[in-house]
Amino acid sequence: MNPPLNPRPFHEGELRAHVAAGTSTPGSAIRELMPDQHRQFFSSLRFAMLATTDNEGWPVATIVTGPQGFISSDDPGSLRIDTTAHWQESFTPLLATDKAIGMLGIEFSTRRRNRANGYVTAFSDDGLHVHVEQSFGNCPKYIQARDVSNENNDGHVSSREFFTDLNDEAKKIISNADTFFVATASGNETTNGSGVDISHRGGMPGFIRIDGNTLTIPDFVGNRYFNTLGNMLVEPRAALLFIDFISGDLLHLQGTTEVLWQSDETGHLAGAERLWRFHIASGWKKSHAISLQWTLREVAPTTEATGIWDKED
Repeated sequence: MNPPLNPRPFHEGELRAHVAAGTSTPGSAIRELMPDQHRQFFSSLRFAMLATTDNEGWPVATIVTGPQGFISSDDPGSLRIDTTAHWQESFTPLLATDKAIGMLGIEFSTRRRNRANGYVTAFSDDGLHVHVEQSFGNCPKYIQARDVSNENNDGHVSSREFFTDLNDEAKKIISNADTFFVATASGNETTNGSGVDISHRGGMPGFIRIDGNTLTIPDFVGNRYFNTLGNMLVEPRAALLFIDFISGDLLHLQGTTEVLWQSDETGHLAGAERLWRFHIASGWKKSHAISLQWTLREVAPTTEATGIWDKED
């Protein structure tokens, strides 16, 4: 039996986003506990996307990897990531007890994804323990089908470089991306549905426009929950994470956002309902950060129906 739905799943920012988008507040499939199929799905994964905030309140995004079964669920209200996990070393110091955390389980090969948002109950010798407050699935739109394998990193030295201005290498990663992840938070908002979230975004390479240190990103039709944009309305700071699916390189950006609910620019990009801008404050690139490698099998049909920016745009 599925846990009951949360009757009030949206916080003030998300409700404002529904109004700004000109839609009524939708019915939702957001639950306070995980259905068994979500618990089983997380336990089948070899990686997951996570988000929290740093000591200054900036959202931070990461990927954690491990052997199948490294994520488990002892009950419908909890998830555990065990000691076999491979973490990015800059993320683990942020995992304090009671810290808000967002999790996205995504399986590229099947285009399946589930979200689990909540807070840290412990980070100890037996792994990370998370209490789940929101559990919900997402549709397969804009997820490119990829098959995962292990990459042999013998001889590769992982290194991380920091920057405040996008360099050519970072611009190339963004320009070639058909997938990225965005971490947002509700800031001081503490009503129902508040916390930290990490979400998938997909499009054809070239769907992100680069103007100096500003990215313009389309918002394609989705579930209309507006978890990401709703967070941006109450806390404009966000983080973006890009993965090089062949090399295992990671690109992480932190910056401030603005949502363009009505803009003439929206008409330049097929499929876009609105746009949002990301003004980069800082970033880093880490080479050979993860040991997994993915092979692109198929671009999602929903992605193929969307556009990219013309150079003159």
